[in-house]
Amino acid sequence: MSTEFATQFSHVRPQDTSYEDQGLRDFFLYRDLGIAQATGGKVLAQLVKANHAPEQGTGWHRHEADFHIVIMLKGWARFMYGDKETLVAAGDCVHQAPGIVHYLFDYSDDMEYIEIVSPADFKSIEVEGPCDVPAVTPWKGVAA
Repeated sequence: MSTEFATQFSHVRPQDTSYEDQGLRDFFLYRDLGIAQATGGKVLAQLVKANHAPEQGTGWHRHEADFHIVIMLKGWARFMYGDKETLVAAGDCVHQAPGIVHYLFDYSDDMEYIEIVSPADFKSIEVEGPCDVPAVTPWKGVAA
């Protein structure tokens, strides 16, 4: 008999989980979609949304992950991938290649995306950036 974890059926409704401020970044809120538990830690799927205006962003970092995509559901976010600025807007999907150095430095107040990562317990490692990062866009009604 195999001791390998069998992937389970999962169905999470909005009322089943709430947005929490206990994720990787304190300026985002995270809503667990139950996929890490259903896959025995093979995959993480979570909704991420803006919690407050950007100040310094994520800083330069890379992830120790085999697979990582971001699908923007609402709003927009500005990333640096290496030395290339990338605007990710609602409807866009970004595959972050394993180990790519990046920096999320600006986002709209309505930004919300789904993040799917494997494995679920991926690591985020701070690194030296390859270039300077552009300035953030102040939110309406929020001091710069």
